[in-house]
Amino acid sequence: MALQRMTRVIGSVVHSTKEYVCVMQLHRPVEEERLREALKLFVGRIYQRPPLRSSVKRSLRVKTVNDIELLEYTGKYALLRIDCEAGTYMRKLCWDVGLVLGVGAHMRELRRTRTGPFSERNGLVTLQEVSEALYRYREEGKDDLLRRVVLPGEYSICHLPKVVVRDTAVESIVHGANLAVPGIVMLHEGIRKGDTVAILSMKGELVALAEALMTSEEVMQAERGEAFKLKRVVLEPGLYPKAWKRKTQKQS
Repeated sequence: MALQRMTRVIGSVVHSTKEYVCVMQLHRPVEEERLREALKLFVGRIYQRPPLRSSVKRSLRVKTVNDIELLEYTGKYALLRIDCEAGTYMRKLCWDVGLVLGVGAHMRELRRTRTGPFSERNGLVTLQEVSEALYRYREEGKDDLLRRVVLPGEYSICHLPKVVVRDTAVESIVHGANLAVPGIVMLHEGIRKGDTVAILSMKGELVALAEALMTSEEVMQAERGEAFKLKRVVLEPGLYPKAWKRKTQKQS
């Protein structure tokens, strides 16, 4: 859940990498080593066609699976941890593993344990806890629980490469200007053209999300030119001084 202006960046979280824990049921037992070898075939770039019951068009797609770990195996049930690109179907992955093994398989249970930087192992809370924190704040005036359940918005872009800009560039960006090279103080290495990056102020405030028009190496070597194209502005206008001057019309 995102609050106020941070709803503008929730898309970067929804479409970020996912981690799942699922139970795959094999229709006939196979040796564990054979299963492990089959799972290795599905790490990396894979072709996948969404299942019949899905919310998207059933066209062949290429998805990236970063890792598959076999946590437990009983000969019939396999407990898997899967780190993958958004939009990868676990039902189809289990089905395809069964086809490779020649015994058939289907997904029995599924749990998503991570989306982008948000993980079950790292302080997620339930809606009940949010409700209790809000009640305590309204009835007792204490915000200790509220501060624990409501995280700073900048946490939601931890998984994105960062670009830090000068104070003189912030107000131009929040008014819709693309980020040029002279306004950059520092940036992550390894940024590629087309990557989504988070633009931060020197105080660490999230200013905007942008698309890279240059690589990190090109930015460091350039002296001018637009380096990042704005996608979503997050910071409120008027918090930083304007660094541009309006042209005045000459009186005749």
